[in-house]
Amino acid sequence: MKLILRGALQKEWANKDVFALVQQLEGEIFRDKEGRQTRRFSYGGNYYFRKLHSGIGWLEIVKNFSQAKMPVLGAINEWQAINRVKALGLDTLNAVAYGKKGWNPATQLSFLVTEELTETISLEDYGAKWLEKPPSLREKRAIITRVACIARTIHQAGINHRDLYICHFLLDQSKEARQNKLEPRLFLVDLHRAQIRNKVPTRWLVKDIASIYFSSLDIGLTRGDVLRFLQVYFDAPLRDTLVAREGLLARVTRRAIRVYQREFGRIPRLP
Repeated sequence: MKLILRGALQKEWANKDVFALVQQLEGEIFRDKEGRQTRRFSYGGNYYFRKLHSGIGWLEIVKNFSQAKMPVLGAINEWQAINRVKALGLDTLNAVAYGKKGWNPATQLSFLVTEELTETISLEDYGAKWLEKPPSLREKRAIITRVACIARTIHQAGINHRDLYICHFLLDQSKEARQNKLEPRLFLVDLHRAQIRNKVPTRWLVKDIASIYFSSLDIGLTRGDVLRFLQVYFDAPLRDTLVAREGLLARVTRRAIRVYQREFGRIPRLP
């Protein structure tokens, strides 16, 4: 058994049966399938999210491996990824509790508790407004630059997200942040499937970059916006990137188009 408590919960839950407590928490359920339940709850006047993993069973584990996918066996994935992303100096969720009980990976009980992020909006929702009310060129460039910097930083550190859509970048909308739109603060969230290695394999780089591209295709980006992302992400002269990374970029584009067709049943209009 393993249990880690931080912040206010370290005092509030001391000397309690935390595993029983987290299973009995009441609140709104946001997700409940495939052995993982996400619940929003209130404790001590603050709001949190609890992700409870109850095991996915050996059949699902074997199925994942047969499809060359790494199964998510518990809360440890997200706990480690959040801590690693924070160590890189990036903004993400604040994890305040983690627990694991049992050795059988198919039935292991584990949980993660994070503080609720307030005054934020996903880039998916924020960007959806751009078609009717375009942002200033400087603001748009600032956001694109920040997204590219975050993606470059995690990839250089050996982390791939596996679901790196723009809905998983949350833009700080506090009063202070809205007054300084040229230095946007973005929180990277939903890290439960993230993988950490010494180096990210090309396959997973393609998937992450294509996920950003696919999820940005309908918010009115221009070719110049795409090129700006590439220049920042690869941190090299654009001309050099377009030549040296031609094969990689072609794979990214093909994957983004394929995912878009699967999702919407039509070919996207590329910037």
